[in-house]
Amino acid sequence: MKKVAVILSGCGVYDGSEIYESVLTLLRLEQQGAEYQCMAPDVPQLHVVDHQSGEPVPGESRNVLQEAARLARGRIIDIGTASAADYDALILPGGFGAAKNLSDFALKGDQCTVNPQVAALARAFHDAGKPVGLMCIAPTMIPKLLGQGIRCTIGEDAEVAGAIERMGGVHQACGVDAIVEDTGAKVVTTPAYMLAGSILEAQSGINKLIDRVLELA
Repeated sequence: MKKVAVILSGCGVYDGSEIYESVLTLLRLEQQGAEYQCMAPDVPQLHVVDHQSGEPVPGESRNVLQEAARLARGRIIDIGTASAADYDALILPGGFGAAKNLSDFALKGDQCTVNPQVAALARAFHDAGKPVGLMCIAPTMIPKLLGQGIRCTIGEDAEVAGAIERMGGVHQACGVDAIVEDTGAKVVTTPAYMLAGSILEAQSGINKLIDRVLELA
């Protein structure tokens, strides 16, 4: 049975992991007979957003690992304790947490940095020739996580695609129901909620991503 590491970035689209993307990921992994382990960095969130108003909540602070534990029903580990040797593949769902908590892309764009524990783990998967799947905004981290020249997609957003290109990535426009694969790097990406207008639309590309990553594992 294949075992997959899933990196979460909190809980909630505006300040953590996109919940639908995360749940669809875990559901598809189970449907395909794979085991998974959720993990997240034990760090403070950039900020806390009221998901009804969409506005930051002044003076409130939350922890990425503790918030991600909500999505994982408590079955989660600190990413600092994880080893790529224990898994066959790596998946990173999207949500603004990928650009706020796993990296600072939301603040710095193509000048961003990535959480060093996230970067170290992802690089270990890549160096071992194990597949990595990223969805939604998470592919913005690819040039800093896995190296330059890797083909990926975030959909059709020209500004974000331009930032990926300036960091040394290769962006390919892609529909919500499709995936982009860099065969040499074993990296698979899909737009998910960068384009999706419904959970069904998000599912179409996510299922293809999960299926392909498991095939490559």
